[in-house]
Amino acid sequence: MKQVQPPKIVKKKLFSPIWLLPLVALALATWLGVQSIRQSGIEIQVHFPNATGIDVGKTLVRYEGLTVGKVTDIAIDKNLQGVEVKILMDSRSEAILTEHTDFWLVTPKASITGIEGLDTLFSGNYIAIFPGKGKASTEFTAVAEAPPILPGKEGKIIHLVADKLGSLDVGSSVFYRQIPVGSVVNYRLVDAEKIAFTIFVKEKYADLVRTDSRFWNVSGISVDASLTGLKVQSESIAAILAGGISFSTGELDKVSDKQTFTLYPTEDKARGGQEFTLDIAQADQVHNGTIIQYLGLAVGDITGRELVKDGIKLHARIFTDYQHLLGPDSQFYLAGAEVSLSGIKHASRLLTGDNIILIPSSGSVAQSEHQKNPAKHNTQLHFPLLANAPELAQDKQFELAATSPSNLDINIGAPLQYKNFTIGAVTGVELSRDFSQVNYRVQVQAQYQALFTQASYLVPRPLVAVTASLSGIQVDTGDISNALTGALELVSVKAKPLASGAHIKLYPSVAAAEKAKLSAQQTSVKLIATNAAGLSTGSKVFYKKMTIGEVTAVTWQADDSFTINLGIDKQFSDLIDERSVFWQNSAIAVAANLQGINVDVAPLGGLVEGSLSLGRLKHPRLNKALALYQNQDLALAQAELIAITFPADGRLKAGAEVRYQGYRIGAVEQVNLSQDLQTIEASVYLDGKYAKQFKSHNSQYVIVDAQISLRGIKAPETLITGAYISVTPGNDAKLSQHFKGEIQGQIYANTPEDSLRLTLVRNHLGSINQGTGIFYRGVAVGKVAGFELANNGQSVNIFIEINEAYRSMVNRSSRFYDISGFNMDVGLFSGAQIATSSLESLIAGGIALATEQSTQSQNQLQSGDSLPLYDKAEPQWSSWQPSQH
Repeated sequence: MKQVQPPKIVKKKLFSPIWLLPLVALALATWLGVQSIRQSGIEIQVHFPNATGIDVGKTLVRYEGLTVGKVTDIAIDKNLQGVEVKILMDSRSEAILTEHTDFWLVTPKASITGIEGLDTLFSGNYIAIFPGKGKASTEFTAVAEAPPILPGKEGKIIHLVADKLGSLDVGSSVFYRQIPVGSVVNYRLVDAEKIAFTIFVKEKYADLVRTDSRFWNVSGISVDASLTGLKVQSESIAAILAGGISFSTGELDKVSDKQTFTLYPTEDKARGGQEFTLDIAQADQVHNGTIIQYLGLAVGDITGRELVKDGIKLHARIFTDYQHLLGPDSQFYLAGAEVSLSGIKHASRLLTGDNIILIPSSGSVAQSEHQKNPAKHNTQLHFPLLANAPELAQDKQFELAATSPSNLDINIGAPLQYKNFTIGAVTGVELSRDFSQVNYRVQVQAQYQALFTQASYLVPRPLVAVTASLSGIQVDTGDISNALTGALELVSVKAKPLASGAHIKLYPSVAAAEKAKLSAQQTSVKLIATNAAGLSTGSKVFYKKMTIGEVTAVTWQADDSFTINLGIDKQFSDLIDERSVFWQNSAIAVAANLQGINVDVAPLGGLVEGSLSLGRLKHPRLNKALALYQNQDLALAQAELIAITFPADGRLKAGAEVRYQGYRIGAVEQVNLSQDLQTIEASVYLDGKYAKQFKSHNSQYVIVDAQISLRGIKAPETLITGAYISVTPGNDAKLSQHFKGEIQGQIYANTPEDSLRLTLVRNHLGSINQGTGIFYRGVAVGKVAGFELANNGQSVNIFIEINEAYRSMVNRSSRFYDISGFNMDVGLFSGAQIATSSLESLIAGGIALATEQSTQSQNQLQSGDSLPLYDKAEPQWSSWQPSQH
């Protein structure tokens, strides 16, 4: 009978995973739709005056070289006033599409100022974009030209106003001291009377433009022809061809982008100055541009003429540099050419007309304050213009005193001159009360008092002065009438004025005065040197091949050293600190290596007189005293010089290294053979970082050279590089400059202080050699440091060193035996047995040790103890296994 299974009842699932597929498909379709909308771009419309140079599907929109859109359609606008260009912009450019964003068409343009849009010759015209501010927008009007400052350019926009355009154009350069610092970006006509310029100054030069800066046109060539010669002036070739603008910096505040300056036609007009007026009955001898002179120097000019009731009012100015000459009681008079039987004075005035001569004011200093604070002094100065020179009262004079260590051939009556004009005379010459110097009294006409300041000085004027240089010989002659009395010349320097009776400096020559002035403005530095290094007073000091000072004195000292005094210019005084080092400059330095040959030539100014250079260390100098090194490498290493004497058979050459445990710590500068031919003396420079340790009195210096033996080649690198000096530092606090070196060195010269030093004794040396290994159970625990024949000649002393880590393996129960070569036992029935410790001991020799007892205080060995060296081991030694701690 079949057994019937009961039916299974399965509950139907409410949700099947298959329904997830439509949901995923729906989400994916939604995401693709959103991405398609986001990446489809943004359509904008830009109005252009015409479609020239714009092609549908070809013309791109670029922002800083990156393509951000493309032209998709062009249509004529409804008013027939241009075209509407539709552009599809990249969706990521939404942030730059604001209502003040500018669009313009970039096409190639060539002019005398340069070529613009050169890249369009290869890629075609394109539309550029400059982001603005404001709300988002999709409709724009294109501008005719690029904005003054393009994206990626930083700087300052300056506005100028001029009467004429001249030779200026968009792209004309803006100069500061003939360095291009910007350009003209735009100009336009204002009110049919003025030309407004917009210039761009690069960011790094923007701070040069101050509120009191002045701008002038430097286009073309300026020609000034007169009896004194022909003067031709231009800013640069670029300014001649394309026009240009130059400006001067000021001392007031920086400018904002909204400030406007006047563009003057010439530099002379731009210089400005103190304005004032002159009264004259008639102006037939004066015209615009008439020069105002002081001691033959043009200090101002006439800028305008005006008809008034009483005659003619002349508008004049004194140039800024000479405003200190103008004061309330200044005087002006007309002066023309003087024709007499003796000749014509001031012949140039026959062509140029009369000049106006200025007699300075005794109150000119107060007037200089007027220039500094014009707001406090609003009243304009006013003077009459005299037809002839005024008669000066004889009592309007003042006196000065001067001194000199000796008489400079100046006698009473000697004239005092300035620019070949006599402005006073010497009224007294006498010895001082202590007879140490000569005192001079000088009387000066009052109108020239403004020339005498606290920085001014006097020098004798020679009858004949000859100046020779590479450019030629110049001969200057004085007035022959001064041959008997001599003459003094004033060198006037701007400073505070001197009062009557004050003392004025008197120097024997201008060169002496300049030297004294230079010394006062220099920082003094003293160097210690082993030799004078070809230096003399006046030798130059360079920093990165730029002159920063000079040698002021070279003095030999009793210890056979030299003291070299330097004068460093004040502006470079910050270079002198604890990181400064100095070295001699070689005329030509040649360095050859695998990379090539480097030739360094000293600055031209130091080739003849010698020179030295200043360098800077990364860290403070090791020694407080400044030394003069022979070259740059020694200076930067702060090397210290020592002398080492070696036997004459030492193979040592200049340039050999000084090493400590393989590290280079110095070099041999030179090697000299002694007069008795028995020794050589090496001059060695040690690196300053290590010099103190290796200048210890008991430091040891050893010449290391290649040694070839059965054991191999010791120091094989010296076969190529040559011998070097190995040094072991001493522990003596006393330092020395002179050392006695050795060729082989002392036995334990290079042995660590904490190693165990023992002496093994046997009646022959065998195969033992310096460097032979000491082995314990096959492990190297030391080596042979050296050997020598005993004093009685009956044995050999072998000196060994045991490494500090293995000292506990050796005590008085230790046995040392020779394992050099091999042992061979031959038997009739057993055959031949050959035994050797190792291949190294087979070739180079070796010493083994076995220890019977553990090391304790009562059986410890001390350095210097002696033990026998056995020819072979006893059988029981191999079974010794002491426990060592």
